[in-house]
Amino acid sequence: MPRPTDSGFDVVASFYDPLARLVYGRALQRAQEAALDTGLPSGRPRILIIGGGTGWVLGQVLKRQPKARVVYVEASGRMLARSEAWARRHLPQHLSQIEFQLGTEACLPPTACFDAVVTFFFLDLFTPVRLRSITARVGAVLVPGGRWLLADFARPRSWWQHTLLKLMYWFFGFTTGISARHRPPIEDELAQLGLSPQLAGQFFGGMVEASVWR
Repeated sequence: MPRPTDSGFDVVASFYDPLARLVYGRALQRAQEAALDTGLPSGRPRILIIGGGTGWVLGQVLKRQPKARVVYVEASGRMLARSEAWARRHLPQHLSQIEFQLGTEACLPPTACFDAVVTFFFLDLFTPVRLRSITARVGAVLVPGGRWLLADFARPRSWWQHTLLKLMYWFFGFTTGISARHRPPIEDELAQLGLSPQLAGQFFGGMVEASVWR
């Protein structure tokens, strides 16, 4: 059963995407598109999307790799329901290629293996201790030579970035109960897995970054 802090996005599921567009315009979507354009494997890759939100990213993945097999893990039941509904409306021809799972990284079986992992605006939600356990578990199901696609908020470099991030953590801490209060060391944990980054793009004045780790 997902932890309450992981499933807290039930509260914001109905307005998460409009809120993100209100604050960031298309910057978050552009970052995700850049990571996918740079890092998706070709052929018939098996892809793990964890913390996928309301489902938009599914369309982007399958547009680029229409033969991909996708496991879509989401801890918020309402987010997962919106993702499934979105896929039924927009991707009816691909439904057999998508496996929806309600849960966290803990629901991944030990025998699972993926050619690519997609974590978009997800790893920033957790404390460093929890982040380490997530990256270790997810890293264990990434095949040798696989790719970890990341789009997230960068380490803040200016006063306005520090201020905006602080406001975001306050808002989502209040509404969803996320455990993080500051941006955790995402890059350090991915490097601990032996992965190295390729920058795919910077957006919103450098506050948002896309990268592919191999």
